[in-house]
Amino acid sequence: MDNPIKQITVVGTGVIGNGWIARFLSQGYDVIATDPAENAETRMREAIDRSWPALEKLGLAAGASKDRLTFEPDLTKAVACADLIQENAPEREEVKRKLLAEIDHHAKPNAIIASSTSGLMPSTLQADCRHPDRIIVAHPFNPVYLIPLVEIVGGKQTSSKVVEKARQFYQSINMKPLVISAEIEGHVADRLMEAIWREALHLVNDGIATTEEVDAAIIYGPGLRWALMGPFLTLHLAGGEQGMKHMLEQFGPALKLPWTKLEAPELTEELSNQVIGGCERQTDGHSISFLEKRRDDFLIELQQLLEKYWPGANLNGNI
Repeated sequence: MDNPIKQITVVGTGVIGNGWIARFLSQGYDVIATDPAENAETRMREAIDRSWPALEKLGLAAGASKDRLTFEPDLTKAVACADLIQENAPEREEVKRKLLAEIDHHAKPNAIIASSTSGLMPSTLQADCRHPDRIIVAHPFNPVYLIPLVEIVGGKQTSSKVVEKARQFYQSINMKPLVISAEIEGHVADRLMEAIWREALHLVNDGIATTEEVDAAIIYGPGLRWALMGPFLTLHLAGGEQGMKHMLEQFGPALKLPWTKLEAPELTEELSNQVIGGCERQTDGHSISFLEKRRDDFLIELQQLLEKYWPGANLNGNI
């Protein structure tokens, strides 16, 4: 595990895979990409071209170039020389397990194999591998080339040295690695997002609010505070001088009130149409590419603001 990571292979060139490619390239790495889908290379290079202006605005590492990207349709050849392999196959257990076992078979012995899975546990993913000790989850967030969080999770058979080497690597490419001590379905951030997503669907389904009103409730309310402090420190300040102690004494009993609905509503055709129609009305007249650029510009400025007011987004700068 002493060799530094120099060559990276990205397996799967969908939205997440292309996001990884863009980030790796922007940090000055050589990247080999592979995907069996028809026209995958064309779509990949178009995606990198779209993301590159945002990365230039954010700041490229020395030697960063789109020319350092190679597409290799043969998986065996693509992974053979990689120091890190980032897998981004569809979120289906049988597909990922088979693919990771194949990657493990052809990768060199000291290569780290990381899955971008948003919900599957690494112990499940490494079950069919001959070298399960080097399999980890490295779960990013869209757009990967701008959002810094990556959740790193090891399975029951994963080496602690591999986890630490991965943590150091992702930190070196300007990410905020969160090493999760115990594996769980959905990891941490997705479980939190899913809770809000379920409640949002209930609010729309019950006729309480439209998709636009739900979004506004987050954007102009808790979302502004969460960008800096997260839910715990936000409520710590809500407790006044006594902080969380007073907060729990004052509002703790309200947690027993049936305000929220823990289970998701049935995704009926009617609810689906409400959600789809609402989102289309919110974005009427604007293309997805326009909205992506607007999002990227905002995220760059927001991260710059975050670093100004709270370096590392943590009092101790640990993440």
